[in-house]
Amino acid sequence: MTSKQKKFLVWLLEGTKTTKHGTEQHTRSSWWNVMCLTGVDYFSTLGYQPGIAYLAAGLLSPIATLILVLLTLFGALPVYMRVSNESFHGQGSIAMLESLLPGWKGKTLVLVLLGFAATSFIITITLSAADATAHIVENPWWPDYLQNRITITLVLLSILGGVFMLGFREAIGVAVILVVVYLTLNVFVLWTGFEQLLKLPNAFANWWGTLLTKFSTPWLMIAISMGMFPKLALGLSGFETGVSVIPLVKGSPDDTPESPLGQIKNTKKLLISAAVLMSFFLIASSIVTTLLIPAAEFAETGKANGRALAFIAHEYLGNGFGTAYDISTICILWFAGASAIVGLLNLVPRYLPGYGMAPDWARATRPLVLFIMAVSFIVTWVFNADVDAQAG
Repeated sequence: MTSKQKKFLVWLLEGTKTTKHGTEQHTRSSWWNVMCLTGVDYFSTLGYQPGIAYLAAGLLSPIATLILVLLTLFGALPVYMRVSNESFHGQGSIAMLESLLPGWKGKTLVLVLLGFAATSFIITITLSAADATAHIVENPWWPDYLQNRITITLVLLSILGGVFMLGFREAIGVAVILVVVYLTLNVFVLWTGFEQLLKLPNAFANWWGTLLTKFSTPWLMIAISMGMFPKLALGLSGFETGVSVIPLVKGSPDDTPESPLGQIKNTKKLLISAAVLMSFFLIASSIVTTLLIPAAEFAETGKANGRALAFIAHEYLGNGFGTAYDISTICILWFAGASAIVGLLNLVPRYLPGYGMAPDWARATRPLVLFIMAVSFIVTWVFNADVDAQAG
């Protein structure tokens, strides 16, 4: 090889050191900063969750979302609080299950669970980028001749991959800015939405009356809504990401590698804060979008498809504010894939090379990023960058 080829190969295979606990992380930040990094995945689902919820549940969307929130707060959250106690090196829930089964039984279980985790993370990357594209092309100021969704989505994925090829230590700083701006704009949109509902005093009564006419009893509504849970639980991968980035969380001065109690405590603050914040936004957004947006706008050709809150922003706050909201949504949806990539970069080097099922270069960040991006490109192409298809 020439000297340039050697330099390129050294750069490509350059990565963090790998220990028995996985990939070392040299930069630690406050728990709320790390929450923003994992939260770009969780919070960004506001960009498409209300629309998907309506397509799945119709007028039952607020009830189905409430059930999702209850299962999040009283099911997923307590489980992952326990995971943070037991798996504080960032191996996630998979390591806990691996320890229950010895030998190849445990390894086989890990491989199956890694398949589920990888699928969840890849779909997070591609679905979020596809929804960012939907917000771009649906904006009234976007030129008509730039409407190819697959091309735009692939460009967004390429930029995201390029960030990680350069390095992801600055990712937390970017995430903090995006999350703060995005959630602030969502507060304005939801506040405006509820103001509009107050001007329509019969909106809630009409909605509830329609539900009773169609489903007869609240118990039937709850039963049907519970069946919608799998279609709505798109943001729950954020919990697994949250525990996989525990090594990034700053702990107490007296923490030890064997007992990082301060780090565990701060990780629990991260998980609780993310769950409570997201629960509030999910319930509020489902009520506003279901009661204010005509059903036809949620359809595939409708203006609210994949962008229900953006529709509210444009409709009631004008195209200027709506475009600012679109830009913020596009940025956080584009960057939502960052938390999924971080999750994959933490999980894969911890298991597959040690099992002899991946080459040594899988321990390095950049080759693994290229592989993740290649899979994401294929998934985007197969699903035609369609948000609803990937949600299903």
